[in-house]
Amino acid sequence: MRLLLSLMLVLLAACAQQPPRDDSLYRELGEREGITRIVEGMLLNIAKDPRIVEHFANVDIERLRDKLVEQFCVQAGGPCTYTGDTMEESHKGQNLTRSDFNALVENLQDAMATEGVPLRAQNRLLARLAAMRGQVIER
Repeated sequence: MRLLLSLMLVLLAACAQQPPRDDSLYRELGEREGITRIVEGMLLNIAKDPRIVEHFANVDIERLRDKLVEQFCVQAGGPCTYTGDTMEESHKGQNLTRSDFNALVENLQDAMATEGVPLRAQNRLLARLAAMRGQVIER
């Protein structure tokens, strides 16, 4: 019994010491609904973008939308869980270039601007997503 009580006290202390999750970017993006609109806008922009649309020809767009919403939500500090494949696995064999990546980012920026996302929030999300660049290009 003492061991159980000690373990519970240690766990409670550990929880109390963790800093609160910063969900300010998640809120600035309009929470899950706003992120969904941003992702859908980005995918519509990609559909009209001759530079990269071919990369999405054989993709389940609904599944892609759902996984991107999860991923953006997690990256923004929201209460989501990403359930998709790793970035390396998702992009394996696609041989995407820096230009492809940059075109996708431009489509994302346009979608965020259309949704009225403040530039500061756009830059915060892009900075978090940029860390994945190496996991996507030239795979």
